[in-house]
Amino acid sequence: MSLSRFLGKQFIDVIQWNEPEPGILAWRYPMLDSEIQNGGQLTVRESEMAMFLDQGRIADVFGPGLHTLNTANLPILTDLRSWASDFESPFKSDVYFFSTHLQIDQKWGTATPITFRDAEFGAIRLRCYGIYAYRIADPRTFFTQVSGTRQSYSAFELEDQLRNTIIARMTDIFSNSGLKYLDMTQQQTALAQTLLTDMQPAFAALGLELTQFVVENISLPDDLQRSLDQRIGMNIVGDLDKYTQFAAAQSMTLAASNTGGGAGIGMGLGAGAAVAQVMATHLQTSPAAVAPAPSQTAATKFCTACGHSIPQAAHFCPDCGKAQQ
Repeated sequence: MSLSRFLGKQFIDVIQWNEPEPGILAWRYPMLDSEIQNGGQLTVRESEMAMFLDQGRIADVFGPGLHTLNTANLPILTDLRSWASDFESPFKSDVYFFSTHLQIDQKWGTATPITFRDAEFGAIRLRCYGIYAYRIADPRTFFTQVSGTRQSYSAFELEDQLRNTIIARMTDIFSNSGLKYLDMTQQQTALAQTLLTDMQPAFAALGLELTQFVVENISLPDDLQRSLDQRIGMNIVGDLDKYTQFAAAQSMTLAASNTGGGAGIGMGLGAGAAVAQVMATHLQTSPAAVAPAPSQTAATKFCTACGHSIPQAAHFCPDCGKAQQ
């Protein structure tokens, strides 16, 4: 090496990294033609790890703390270069920093509904979404499997890969769970814990640790939700005869409170007809019903406006005043 080239080199005695913005997972320290001074200082802050590469091979990994770079704490790099224990010259090495703090509020969701066989409804489609959190746990694996030798690597670039991995695992879990859709919606916390445990190996294969997984919502597509609502409604109604009687009674009460105007008259007509039909059906089918005396039955009729019972010969209703035919 010429003297001018040697003098033109820069010798680095302090190596450190301050994460400039959220979401950066890996960053390569800019070496250019610089060399690291023997005895230099490496500062690794909490939520960081640093890794040294020698001629493309992973050497030493450092956790948080202040490290003096010499043969005492560069054992692998020293062995790779076959240095003597008292080397004094600067050395060339690639240094990578990794952010190990949690990457929180990472969102996942089903771009298209997941189809699975429900124990109660048969084949149905589900939509799901939620959040998860992870961090880099093994810089060696993350470097070799994901980030590589790029200048920097961000969480944004990893987002699609992780989301697709989550959806693929969820499809398998739902298919083999034997759970009912209604049970899933009631046990979202337990389901999230199951998914967290099941997906951790897939994250570990990338050098990551999945620390939190939340299922915020499980729902059906709109068309299936409408069908489910109709089924729930029928279950709530139960006995249709009793429901009809209840609806007729409600209409009669509403009509009685709106006797004035065309709306009140129309409601009265509908309520009277509904009550008459329900009462007639009930009297015919009820074993406890007692037939009224012939003289009473012949002497009354229902008002065509308000539905109240009036004398058979009356030309006007004494309650609402409506003319009778």
